[in-house]
Amino acid sequence: MTMTKDHAPSADLPEALFSVPGMHCAGCIAKIERGLAATPGIDSARVNFTAKRVSISHDQGVTVPDLVAAIGRLGFEAQPVLDPTTLVTGEESKGLLKALAVAGFAAMNIMLLSVSVWSGAEGGTRDLFHWLSAMIALPTIAYSGRPFFRSAWMALRHGRTNMDVPISIGVILTGALSLFETIVHGPHAYFDGAVMLLFFLLGGRTLDSMMRDRAREGVASLLKHTAPGALVLDKDGRTSWVDAKDLARGMTMILATGERLAADGIIIKGESRFDLSLMTGESAPVTLGVDEMVHAGTLNVDAPLEVRITAVGADTAIADIARMMEEAGQSKSRYVRIADRAARLYAPAVHTLAALSFAGWMMAGAGWHESLLIAVAVLIITCPCALGLAVPAAQIVAAGALMKKGVLVKDGSALERLAEVDVALFDKTGTLTLGRPDPTNIDALGADDAGIALALARASRHPLSQSLRRALEERHATAADVSGLRELAGFGVEGVWQGHSVSLGRPTDGAATAAMAVELTGAGAPVLLTFEDKLRPDAATVIAQLRAALIPSAIISGDRAAAVAPVARMLGLTAQTGMQPEDKLEAIARHTAAGAKVLMVGDGLNDGPALAAGHASLAPASASDAGQNAADAVFLGDSLIPVITCIRVARATQAIVRQNFILAIGYNAIAVPLAIAGLVTPLIAAAAMSGSSLIVVANALRLKGSAK
Repeated sequence: MTMTKDHAPSADLPEALFSVPGMHCAGCIAKIERGLAATPGIDSARVNFTAKRVSISHDQGVTVPDLVAAIGRLGFEAQPVLDPTTLVTGEESKGLLKALAVAGFAAMNIMLLSVSVWSGAEGGTRDLFHWLSAMIALPTIAYSGRPFFRSAWMALRHGRTNMDVPISIGVILTGALSLFETIVHGPHAYFDGAVMLLFFLLGGRTLDSMMRDRAREGVASLLKHTAPGALVLDKDGRTSWVDAKDLARGMTMILATGERLAADGIIIKGESRFDLSLMTGESAPVTLGVDEMVHAGTLNVDAPLEVRITAVGADTAIADIARMMEEAGQSKSRYVRIADRAARLYAPAVHTLAALSFAGWMMAGAGWHESLLIAVAVLIITCPCALGLAVPAAQIVAAGALMKKGVLVKDGSALERLAEVDVALFDKTGTLTLGRPDPTNIDALGADDAGIALALARASRHPLSQSLRRALEERHATAADVSGLRELAGFGVEGVWQGHSVSLGRPTDGAATAAMAVELTGAGAPVLLTFEDKLRPDAATVIAQLRAALIPSAIISGDRAAAVAPVARMLGLTAQTGMQPEDKLEAIARHTAAGAKVLMVGDGLNDGPALAAGHASLAPASASDAGQNAADAVFLGDSLIPVITCIRVARATQAIVRQNFILAIGYNAIAVPLAIAGLVTPLIAAAAMSGSSLIVVANALRLKGSAK
């Protein structure tokens, strides 16, 4: 989300990044973006809710302390982020999970004590159970209620309200009134209602925080692919190891065979093949030489090189991809917009209802005690637990059904978006294909050649050598006795068999037209072994079913046109090739601008930003860590059928969600008037609130068989 002033932000304005951990809902996002955009000296503000950060474009005269103060005036604590590639995850989730566990344990024990009171315990026995409940509930409220109390206090301190204010008031008043009832030997105490309320609310907030942690982990895992440092050559010809954080533009790195780059740079000496799947998804290594650009995180496959550094740290291409993933990964759910409006309306509406109920009953002569009980009942019974569970309950059940079918859904709102997709874009390598090049003519090898090839392939870690080794071992080939094995960087593996020189390596020039091939040179004529990345099972079926569902499909790939064309031809798809991560983002943006809702299916690190930017996204389990974390769901196995299964289950989930909303709204329409009329105690209010939640959950359970 971005809030701007009437003019577009100037490209030369400085930007500052701040960590704002106190953001909890869409209302917080709107408050910060609108408030900052209206502040003199600030041009625009953009919230990254997943990372809990705010990026501010501001005038030259505005300082970081000024910006911290501006965020503080809106009711949020902020800290400047000096290194944008540093991500902290998990702390908030751990705190919420502890609070949830305490509230759940306390609720179970208090409910056991309450059963005795409900069964008719009176006098001293009833008072004893009330005191025992108080001893459990009051510390629990103080500990588990802190996330809500802190948020409410920060809001009230700065003259605003949020959804945590009525929750905090309701919980505190219920606990205080229950303690008062216990002290005066009253017949009713509502400790169980207060703790149950906290447990339900903490459950939703914990799940939300854990999903956001997963999204941040995708960016963190991407940044881990860069090397921790590099061997640097100084002007005197001496070398020294330099940590990645201390590298600088203009330094010369010496890159060994099999080493990843720690920074972006230009090759100034040597030639080698590079595994560029990180950046382009290219399935085969690409040869690069002097004056060509190489990027941090890519792997040098063949030969040593010297590279002059052109970009380090946050300025590298891989850091740009990480930033694109963060920016593209903002929630796209319609329910975020609903929550935005609800955050502004819910708190004042509930406060008004409770205050009017208190005032009305006071004027009717009910007395402060009864009037306050009625007001508390209104606060509790209007808690939006059922409304809040309407979506996540259905999503959790649907996610469980999909998990049994080998699909791991990581973001509940993805099911909403999957139900809406009307265009599907596929990466090729590892997505439409298996991403495992298999030899196509291995049966042409004689027994001697097969044994020689196996011995040579076992001595190499090249992807094609490993694929050849697996294929030969599956055919129970026996390795020949090849001596003097050695791997020559950039050429392959060689050895000696029965006095003859044998090798497995690059094809000769005459055979170099094959997209993926190695040449086996033995005692007889050389044998050219070609490799093919096969289509996933059911790929053609899935494309046909998508077409039948009026969801057109296309390929967007970083691979070369020659490698993509056969796949596009077999599946009847159009294809865009040679695409960088930003090109894929632009392709998705074009579809989105035309009103389409894009399903992105990809696997590579280079697909990370596109997976995050798509309206919904899927990745196979063979995908890179960053690809899996950026995707909304990950499917296991080789088949592509889970793509269709996800869309079908998502559409069924949306039908259940709409039903749950009707049930939740119907509950409030009946329960709130009863509470205002004084027909509901705080205990009954808590039970009704829980009951409405159970009804919503029971309706959601109908989705358990939706993935069949």
